[in-house]
Amino acid sequence: MRHDVIMPALGMAQDSGLIVAWHKAAGDAVAKGDVLFEVETDKATMEVEAQADGFLNGVRAQAGEEVPVGNVIAVIGDSAEEVPHDAPGEAAPEDNDSPTETDAIPEGAGVIMPALGMAQDSGLIVAWHKAPGDAIASTDILFEVETDKSTVEVEAGHDGYLAAVLAEAGEEAPVGETIAVISAEKPAAPVRRSRSGATAPAPAAPPTTPAPEPEKPEPEKPAPEKPAPRTAAAPPARADGRILASPKARRLALEQGLDLNRLVAAGHPQPYHVADLEVLRALPDEAAIAPAQATRHLTADLPDEGFTEFAAWAAAEAGLTDTNALLAGLAAASLDHDTTTIRVETEANATTYHVPAGPLGGITRADTDVPVDLTLRDLRQTRISSLVLGAEAQPVLTLTAHASGLTLTLECTGDALTAPQAIALLSGFAGRMEQPLRHLL
Repeated sequence: MRHDVIMPALGMAQDSGLIVAWHKAAGDAVAKGDVLFEVETDKATMEVEAQADGFLNGVRAQAGEEVPVGNVIAVIGDSAEEVPHDAPGEAAPEDNDSPTETDAIPEGAGVIMPALGMAQDSGLIVAWHKAPGDAIASTDILFEVETDKSTVEVEAGHDGYLAAVLAEAGEEAPVGETIAVISAEKPAAPVRRSRSGATAPAPAAPPTTPAPEPEKPEPEKPAPEKPAPRTAAAPPARADGRILASPKARRLALEQGLDLNRLVAAGHPQPYHVADLEVLRALPDEAAIAPAQATRHLTADLPDEGFTEFAAWAAAEAGLTDTNALLAGLAAASLDHDTTTIRVETEANATTYHVPAGPLGGITRADTDVPVDLTLRDLRQTRISSLVLGAEAQPVLTLTAHASGLTLTLECTGDALTAPQAIALLSGFAGRMEQPLRHLL
């Protein structure tokens, strides 16, 4: 199967690339991932890899030649035989369905669909950040384009005015196709059109006052106001399931564990921007609410504690010098399981213990990544006197200092412990911390 090798665009200000060297000769067998050639622009030199297996032929440009972006410079075919082609330097053919009317398009610098990789044949326009007629600087973000690998914000590359938009958000355009025009002078009749529709003049903004009512959101759409107005009608959800969203919105959603598919299911219009994440956070989530409603928070105050004296006795008489292991043993006895895994956390470290039924000398350390039945948080050496941290994956018992005694706090979900089990656990542990020798009887 024939695969065209095109001159890639490394930036919107790039009109052409200089072929520095070919790493393969005509007729050579190539594998996907092999370096084909090196291309140099005014900003960088890049090695370009083959995106298909086959044989290199149909080479149209040699090392040292400068080639316009988007032009086909070689072909990877199924055999080493030369693939016939038209005149050298001819650009890659464009979609025959693209509109051909050019008489109404103002003159200026063309903005093309960039090639972000040699395997990319087209790009999906996620959103336009400027409207026809707007003044723009070369470093302004003009639009966002999505490929199968990434979503990229593309700069204008030229100073001037956006004279024409030739493809709408939600449409795919072939690499190298002109999708906008930037003119040096403010256009009298800026153009906006879809790739699949006829040319339609975009209404020019009045010189002194902005258009009032058309820019307001429709009353029946309850979406909150966006930081910047969307310049085109929001495209419907795509049949292939791809979601239109800005790179920043995608990154923040990933970092914050937010699922953009929930916006799609709620019918919120695409493309999505950072402000739409507030709408996503506001969507009801019954799965997240249910555990919070069942959270249990119990506390017990001990005016005096006997654990410190008990730990000193155990170290001197029985050689049990690991104080955290002793705490784990008392907590496990309060759970009343045959075998229990307890994690003891302090300010400095965390240690996991395997606690079998029986003497405290049978307690052993366990791997830190094993599931635990209970976490015991020892904060006696801190200045914290009370806390409410919320339920975690397993029950959490926290020790804090209180005058000459202790405050014990138990937090858990209703799924982890029933109310009677939570009361029994805290009561049993409080009794053992007050009189540890009860554990030995």
